[in-house]
Amino acid sequence: MTEALPVNVLRYGREEDLPPVRELRAGPLTLLYEEGGLRYIRLGDREILRGVYVAVRDRNWGTIVPQLRDVRIDAGSDRFEVTFVAEHRRAGDGIDFAWRGRIAGNAAGTIAFTMDGAARSTFLSNRIGFSVLHPDRECAGQPCTVEHTDGAVEEGAFPRYIAPHQPFFDLRAIAHEVVPGVRAEVRFAGDAFEMEDQRNWTDASFKTYCTPLALPFPREVRAGTTIAQSVTLTLRGAIPAQPPATGEQAVAFTIDGGEACPLPAIGLGVASHDQPLSGQEIARLRALGLAHLRADLRLAEPGWPDALDRAAAEARALGVPLEIALFVSDDADAELRHLAAAVERLRPAVARWLVFHQTEAPTDPRWVALARERLAAHTPGAAFGSGTNAYFTDLNRARPAIEGLDCVAYSLNPQVHAFDDASIVETLATQAATAESARQFCGALPLAVGPITLRPRFNPTATGPEPPPAPGEPPFSVDPRQVSLLAAGWTTGSVNYLAGSAGGVGSLTYYETTGPRGVLETAAGSPWPGRFHSLPGAAFPLYHILADIGEFAGGEVLPARSGAPLRVDGLVLRRGGRRRVLLANLGPRPERVAIHGLLGPLRLRLLDETTARAAMEDPEAFRADTGTPAEAPVGGYELRLPPYAVARIDAEEGDG
Repeated sequence: MTEALPVNVLRYGREEDLPPVRELRAGPLTLLYEEGGLRYIRLGDREILRGVYVAVRDRNWGTIVPQLRDVRIDAGSDRFEVTFVAEHRRAGDGIDFAWRGRIAGNAAGTIAFTMDGAARSTFLSNRIGFSVLHPDRECAGQPCTVEHTDGAVEEGAFPRYIAPHQPFFDLRAIAHEVVPGVRAEVRFAGDAFEMEDQRNWTDASFKTYCTPLALPFPREVRAGTTIAQSVTLTLRGAIPAQPPATGEQAVAFTIDGGEACPLPAIGLGVASHDQPLSGQEIARLRALGLAHLRADLRLAEPGWPDALDRAAAEARALGVPLEIALFVSDDADAELRHLAAAVERLRPAVARWLVFHQTEAPTDPRWVALARERLAAHTPGAAFGSGTNAYFTDLNRARPAIEGLDCVAYSLNPQVHAFDDASIVETLATQAATAESARQFCGALPLAVGPITLRPRFNPTATGPEPPPAPGEPPFSVDPRQVSLLAAGWTTGSVNYLAGSAGGVGSLTYYETTGPRGVLETAAGSPWPGRFHSLPGAAFPLYHILADIGEFAGGEVLPARSGAPLRVDGLVLRRGGRRRVLLANLGPRPERVAIHGLLGPLRLRLLDETTARAAMEDPEAFRADTGTPAEAPVGGYELRLPPYAVARIDAEEGDG
């Protein structure tokens, strides 16, 4: 059975090889060229821009991925030129737009990117043009200078906490200091540009884009319409000599001696398919040490009583309380009375009620008060919260009245704007920023973050019907990477940044119990075997991450930092006299990792492409393996992580 999963599927969920990436230089700058765009433009170890690319967005903000042809790369030791043709086409809604791209970098460190395009059909679009990403890690809170299209110059700063609205409008250029005495200026032409704080959606950047959101959208792009734009990056100042490149060093992962944070309560969502949990699935889910099971009840729709019955039965079988997201209408009083009668009949244990109005953002506090009035007596000890069922941006822009709330909720996923593996990894550290920013207007209320999923569960900004998936393709809410080691590593990092943030996160809800958005595959297997590669009845690799964390339920998360968090990151747990490190290689090449702050006898277990098949097919046997003995010397414990591997390292507290 395991022969059906190729190595690439185990690594990142797809049979295809990763797209080629070319490292280029422009004088003192290094950068990566990938599929018609630029990534990670750096001066030495200082990142200047996270990315520069051209996007074509449909009427629902979906991205039309381009197909490239006629790609030519002329690269020297300190200069380069790249030319290509990009074609954005989708048959379902008739989108057809093509453009010629040219990217040139010179020895002085100037990079110019031009696009010259034309619509080859008539279609509706929300945006066509350049996006420039300033990295949040280097720029948040830092001063910058903005030049507007009328020539006016404004001194400002990149936001420290996540800005609910655009920090800057009507941009012609923006500049900031990269290192002392050196400024990087980005200049735009061809349209009006403005900036948004993409951390609202956990993207790790400040995005400068066109066309302004104040203009109506979607707009009709008629066949023959031409669009030409340019972006130019220039360095100004005395650029220091860059040290020569050295051999690849081990990534340092350091366990700090700072204050630990409580490990939040972690739960799963009820599966969105209609198959009941089997006895084996219940046993495997119980092994996760879950704190709750989330169910969504839409009280204005006829199916909610069956959904409640199912959720209550599954929660009882798993031995956990429910987290129930309630969606009410203006007829909420009658709806809640019916719900109260059903709850009295079933008497489920409920950890928290998350109350949302189906058409309000934010939900008026009166609906939460009414839910508390109708339900509190039937579910003693349950918390009552609200916020948003969508992204942090909705919470940030329409900040709820927190009086009368016991917790504040929002969901997140890493694929609102970008869908490649590297961009997904980039979102991890930004999850902590959402919690830290929420604390600025939510006071000390616990945060209930979830559902946390790889793909959006729905599109809250759609302006029209979503195009159906092609035959044999899963819906967009299903990510083939759910079955992969990459998803296991991403889950490790997600728990680390949300649990270890300064935001006071009280609970996390990940994924679903079973199925293509779950932690276990159903016995029936994948409905899309050609695109979603899974083994019937298997435990996905991320199941083992949640099980490893669940064994430390009630424990703490210790502060730790990675010297290269886009390559390797991890989570450090402590409970009683035990300490556990989960260390994830987040990329396609082997990594050497030096762990500092961990001494004495250890036990090491690897979840990688050589063990994942067995871990998926027989999770009980894999979990029974306590690992291989190892020793951590005083100078630090070093190990080699294969591509996308997650290492579990156990130690006694007294040895750390």
